[in-house]
Amino acid sequence: MAKVEKTDAEWRAQLTDTQYRVTRHAHTEPPFTGIYWDTTTDGTYNCICCGTPLFISDTKFDAGCGWPSFWQALPDVVKEKRDMSHGMIRTEILCANCDAHLGHVFDDGPGPTGLRYCVNSASIDLDPKS
Repeated sequence: MAKVEKTDAEWRAQLTDTQYRVTRHAHTEPPFTGIYWDTTTDGTYNCICCGTPLFISDTKFDAGCGWPSFWQALPDVVKEKRDMSHGMIRTEILCANCDAHLGHVFDDGPGPTGLRYCVNSASIDLDPKS
């Protein structure tokens, strides 16, 4: 798949203000406010910017943190980057296809991976199973 690259103006035209701030400038939506934090609908969560499938509902769990959380991403679609902002050391997660900021990954999730991909609802779009 070819890497998606757009100008700032193109991203602004495609995304809502919240989606733009979250995905293109690594902002974080407040907890318990995004549309998917407590969704239990079966389906695939795709990148809001480029449509790449990122997570499946079978790996979603309630972490109690107020953001959609997954214990696993689909293979080779999420890349990690060290994030030292806000006086913390964290691991940022981005869409490998368009560099959209998704959220962060932590090592306090359930088995089998022990990971918690903590994702902003504004960075994903649910494609429900038919």
